[in-house]
Amino acid sequence: MTLAARLPAFTWDRIAPLAEAAALHPDGPVDLSMGTPVDPVPDLIRSAMAQASDAPGYPATRGTARLRAAAAGWLARTHGVGVSPDDVLPVIGTKEFIAWLPVMLGLGRGDVVLHPALAYPTYDAGARLAGADPVASDSLLGAGPSRVRLVWLNSPSNPTGRVLPAGHLRKVVDWARERGAVVASDECYIGLGWETAPVSVLHPDVCSGSHAGVLAVHSLSKRSNMAGYRAGFVTGDPALVSGLLEIRKHAGMIMPGPVQAAMAAALEDDGHAQAQRERYAARRSVLWAALEQAGWRIDHSQAGLYLWAAHPARDCWSAAELLAAQCGILVAPGALYGTAGARHIRVALTATDAQVAAAARRLGSGVPG
Repeated sequence: MTLAARLPAFTWDRIAPLAEAAALHPDGPVDLSMGTPVDPVPDLIRSAMAQASDAPGYPATRGTARLRAAAAGWLARTHGVGVSPDDVLPVIGTKEFIAWLPVMLGLGRGDVVLHPALAYPTYDAGARLAGADPVASDSLLGAGPSRVRLVWLNSPSNPTGRVLPAGHLRKVVDWARERGAVVASDECYIGLGWETAPVSVLHPDVCSGSHAGVLAVHSLSKRSNMAGYRAGFVTGDPALVSGLLEIRKHAGMIMPGPVQAAMAAALEDDGHAQAQRERYAARRSVLWAALEQAGWRIDHSQAGLYLWAAHPARDCWSAAELLAAQCGILVAPGALYGTAGARHIRVALTATDAQVAAAARRLGSGVPG
């Protein structure tokens, strides 16, 4: 069996027919599916990358001192999390890290990766790449007597926007520590709390002042419109981070030097992130109102870049087909994230103001139907 044979069909390939249907709309499609940033990269980030572009030598896998200090500083001032810059490790986009973490932890046959019932598909893919068993469950007992080696948390959730309170996170960390499992928390949307303030797994209220057995993964894709830069970092348990660094040095998993400079500049500045957050807040308000007025129900969605919406009479695929055919709006059917998503669609806020306004107008034309 080839490695590729372990994997399901790629998520976005599965909605190609929906994209084709949306493209037939006379005014063109509005893509609210993938969540790809569309706003400009801030000038301070582009300038930092340009200034570092004369980079003929190999960059450091562990990252520059400035980058690591910038990441630690951002966590402290924004999320109340204290980590040493020595325990920060840059990664080439968090999807890469999430996909290969089970391999880097040495997981294999007989090991279980536990992830939320509704989840980013790469948690499942990473387990499969390692030859481990992915288990989708919101219960810590969902894997039964199996050997759980890695537990993924995702708060705010992709796709639902649900936020887990500190007490819930603490129970997961305690449970995993009792069993020798690693807890990895995907916190890519932590800065986008709308109705509640998300808490990091590394916050003292969660991990009791010790980061043992715990990792937090952070991305600049949405915060700073840097999806094209592939810029993220992981931090937490010093021993785990040190081991990951050794593996990544051997494997050549190195963030380019100019990207490191751009990432440091982004983490040192909060103004551009606040401006972007306000853009998303405005788009969220428009889409939320339009969906509700058209008869849809919005569930969870307290944080993040998506609205988790349910049609009153259709399942997720039928509802997505309706939006594509009648409105030229492309969304993600909830079943892409797990069987528990069969009644919902995920609507991304990552479209221009003009596209969001167009989507709202089209939703007002009679859908749901």
